[in-house]
Amino acid sequence: MVYNDGLRARLQAHTAGLPYIRGAALQTRVITTAKKTPERAWLGEVSSVVLVQALADLHTAYRNFFASVTGKRKGGKVAPPRFRSRKDNRQSIRLTRNGFSLRPNRRLYVAKVGELKLSWSRELPSVPSSVTITKDPAGRYFASFVVSVDDSPLPPVESEVGIDLGLATFAVLSDGRTIASPRYLRQVERRLRRAQKALSRKHKGSSDRAKSRVKVARIHAKLADTRRDWAHKYAMAIIRDNQAVFVEDLCIAALARTRLAKSVHDAGWGMFTRMLAEKASRYGRSFARVDRWFPSTRLCSACGLIGDKKPLYVREWSCACGATHDRDLNAAINILAAGQAERLNACGGTVSPAA
Repeated sequence: MVYNDGLRARLQAHTAGLPYIRGAALQTRVITTAKKTPERAWLGEVSSVVLVQALADLHTAYRNFFASVTGKRKGGKVAPPRFRSRKDNRQSIRLTRNGFSLRPNRRLYVAKVGELKLSWSRELPSVPSSVTITKDPAGRYFASFVVSVDDSPLPPVESEVGIDLGLATFAVLSDGRTIASPRYLRQVERRLRRAQKALSRKHKGSSDRAKSRVKVARIHAKLADTRRDWAHKYAMAIIRDNQAVFVEDLCIAALARTRLAKSVHDAGWGMFTRMLAEKASRYGRSFARVDRWFPSTRLCSACGLIGDKKPLYVREWSCACGATHDRDLNAAINILAAGQAERLNACGGTVSPAA
């Protein structure tokens, strides 16, 4: 409600041609003054920390929008802030140190709420600076703490690896190892289809529809959790065994608009490569992406000759030099060579791997 009131006040000021309302003035209007009115008197029953953090989220949304409009923000365009709904399936609040505390009985105390019993996934390495309590579409509650972590780099190793991502086989490494595609969506597709059909038959606004929606959300939540856990484990194993990791910079958004869209989304390439980058930075490893236009599949890793385009059904091909290549393994070897060449290039320009 505070977020929507702040957004409405700024939109009305913009429509009337008035100056942009700054943070302190907005907080006084939609929190301090609003608590004294009969319509917003219930705001006094909520911790003021949560209300202030809601306005902080609004400030961040506007800052990202302005940075996107002026070209200072990288990535896709950011839309202007829009109103939130209390019927959203995902709700969250954030509290700073003066709004929560950890009790000796391992419970979380939240201001104006009381003690909450937690199932701890791990011990906190330091005193948390903030906590975010989230309710997901499946009706589960999570408490996420912001802590300071001092991660020591992993001991250096000699090996480096290039990774070619695919659908039939999730990944082929330049050292010959392969990672099978788990295809988690295909495993629950039948059960998910039945749950979605049951949801579509329920009347909108009924309690039965709400129950069916939760059933569908729980299937999606378990699917996402399983895929995320799998990606974490394999990404950590690759980072632990290699000093440098190179992958191809795939345009996943474009591939997700083809007839292979379901398989591309099920593979989770973007999440996997993001985890590789995060873990490499965290543990002192090198991570780089090879240009997506680099002909890793057509380039012969033995002689360096670039052949014709290879359709997807071509899994093996022979070069004029007499070498026979597995399509994915050859691409992984070329990705490794291209990544090493780029890292050793002092000028920063594109360098082709040596034959």
